[in-house]
Formats: sequence, C-alpha cells, structure tokens
Amino acid sequence: MSDDLQLIVEHDDGSEEHLSCSRMAIVWQGRELWIQQGDFDQLLIGVDDEQGDVEYANLLMRPMATNLVSLQLEFEPHEDEHVHGADCDHEH
Repeated sequence: MSDDLQLIVEHDDGSEEHLSCSRMAIVWQGRELWIQQGDFDQLLIGVDDEQGDVEYANLLMRPMATNLVSLQLEFEPHEDEHVHGADCDHEH
C-alpha cells in the first residue's frame, strides 16, 4: 500500500486533473493547511505555525465504518519552545 495521497483537482472549466503526492497544502486565510496520511489509515490535517505560536493543532480523521469517520483535535507544544519557570537554568 502506498502512502501517497491520490488527488483530484477540478478546474473552473470542469476538467479534472489527477495527481499523486505524499503531502499537500491548501492556503486558507493566509495559513497553510497541510494534509498527509498518518499512521493506521488516519488522515492528518495540520495548520502551519507562525513565529510566536506556542503550540500547533492537528486534526486526525480515522475511518470507523461505511460513511462514518472519527475526528480528533490535538494540540501539541512546539518542541523548540522553552517555558521559563523556577526550575530552568536561564536568567529571568
């Protein structure tokens, strides 16, 4: 089984273009919405992050049954973000 996404792009004139890729992005409201296949037949949808964002969101879509899917929204902290606290070694 391939991890590639099979895309159908429809143009204004109604013609369709079939494409294959490992990831794709849609620019929506000035941010990139990335779509890729996740583990266990999941579809992973994530929004690009910008400087100053302390976490990022992912939406996981899982097939459940015919015509039924499960959606789960996950917020995860940036790995490179450091939260200053009493126990860190940085001067505040």
